[in-house]
Amino acid sequence: MSGDGRDREGDEEVRGARRIPGPRGAADDLDLESVPRPPLPPPGSAAPDEAVPEEAVPEQAVPEPPLPEQPVPEQPMTSAPDLPHQVLKALLGAWALSACSAGETAAVEEHLTVCAPCAGEALRLRDAVGLLHTDGSLDLDQTLRSRVMDGCLSRRPARIPVPEWAAPYDAETARLDALLRDIGDSEWHAPVRLRWFEEEREISRRTTVAGVIGHLMAVDGVLSAALGLDDPLGGGEAPLDPTERTEAYWSSTRPPPTRAVREPWRAQSHELIRTASFAGRNVAEASVSYGTFALPLQDAVLERAFECWVHGGDIADAVDYPYQAPSAAHLHRMIDLAARMLPAAVAGRRRAGLAGPAKDLVAAGAPGRSVHLEIEGHGGGDWYIALDSPAAVGSPERAVAQVALDGVEFCRLVAGRISPVEAAAGQEGDREAIRDVLFAAASLSRL
Repeated sequence: MSGDGRDREGDEEVRGARRIPGPRGAADDLDLESVPRPPLPPPGSAAPDEAVPEEAVPEQAVPEPPLPEQPVPEQPMTSAPDLPHQVLKALLGAWALSACSAGETAAVEEHLTVCAPCAGEALRLRDAVGLLHTDGSLDLDQTLRSRVMDGCLSRRPARIPVPEWAAPYDAETARLDALLRDIGDSEWHAPVRLRWFEEEREISRRTTVAGVIGHLMAVDGVLSAALGLDDPLGGGEAPLDPTERTEAYWSSTRPPPTRAVREPWRAQSHELIRTASFAGRNVAEASVSYGTFALPLQDAVLERAFECWVHGGDIADAVDYPYQAPSAAHLHRMIDLAARMLPAAVAGRRRAGLAGPAKDLVAAGAPGRSVHLEIEGHGGGDWYIALDSPAAVGSPERAVAQVALDGVEFCRLVAGRISPVEAAAGQEGDREAIRDVLFAAASLSRL
């Protein structure tokens, strides 16, 4: 400000004190000079903040202007300034971020009560700001696909529906395929460490993302052969053991597999689901041999869904991708399958000298001892694991111990991703029985 009472902006001079505050940084591209000024006071009077003309006062009474180094402090704004629509609209973004001054905030909020277009825009901006500060995941709900499919099928039921026992495999292969579509070419060669337990020690094997998909395709070939479909290993003398099949596949693919493995794997899973759907109910009980053991087809398909989820998590960890657990209903079925396999696993470890001896404490035909397996949280429930006979059914009356685990943690134990020592959240009762069940659960894991 110059000493003669005139403001300077560039090369232009404007007489009198500025009545409209200068533009804020967020709206400095607006023409604020077009803002209407308040009317001048009547002749013979002066505005409180205006200087009296020089000829109306004696020369010695004219106050000296303030020095540049002593600026007059601005008075705090106590009411909403009268700003035009264009300025208020430009302030909506700053208002949504709570970056306006008190006066601007009051002016904007007063304007929103009378301007419907600005009120709608302000609401959209506030919603957008809420997304910027959310603590939740922005990923799609993992149940979205199932809910959309259920909605579609409720309007137009499928002529040949996917069997209920094949639904987990259908869902998990689709989720893994969605992950694979999102990764780049280089990520197919990202290293992945597969882990499992043999006897009481952890075993690991390094491969790549493409190698994991090849492993899934090779083991799924056991189901393909059982349904009369083509085996990716060529059938004939192809081994049935999952580990041997995987090693045979990896040995036959030189150089190592690339992203080209995705299409045959997904085509194979589609064909498995389609064939199982057309085969009818009787096929669910058909036996599928894995060499050293066999499962009914419905359990074999569920086991493949479990492994697809587990290896999907391995791939997601390798490429830093979010990956959630299956739906509660599907996870419950996977846990149930593992719980039904535990009595045979305990008996197998006992034959190898790795579990405590069976105890015949009751008369023949009566139930033997059992362990109460309480699975908490996602997909949880209660199971009673028979200890003394693989053919027996666990009984609450003969429970000698109780062990509690989270549902996902139990599955990680069965998959060999955590050790039995660090798995149990709560234990009560016979420690030897608890140890036998936890180590038997880890022994279900394999490559």
